[in-house]
Amino acid sequence: MNRANFIRQRAIYKNWHNYQSRCQILRSQLGFNQVPSSRPQTCTGCRHYHGQSYGQSRETRQRLICGFHPSSWNQGENCPDWQSEDP
Repeated sequence: MNRANFIRQRAIYKNWHNYQSRCQILRSQLGFNQVPSSRPQTCTGCRHYHGQSYGQSRETRQRLICGFHPSSWNQGENCPDWQSEDP
């Protein structure tokens, strides 16, 4: 890469980074920086949580929450298989 291209790429990156910083400031002022967790409340802190989606398209994609309860624990507050993430 010659020097002119390098200088141009650096300027583009600097402009992009400044734009992203301004957007982040606006997001935080409007309250959009607090992204809610996609993890179900009963699965918070559980070592068995998996949370990956499987499938080829959005229509057929299925989310696997954990090995014990593939669709999450729905019967009450406390999951009987919950274990702390800390060993």
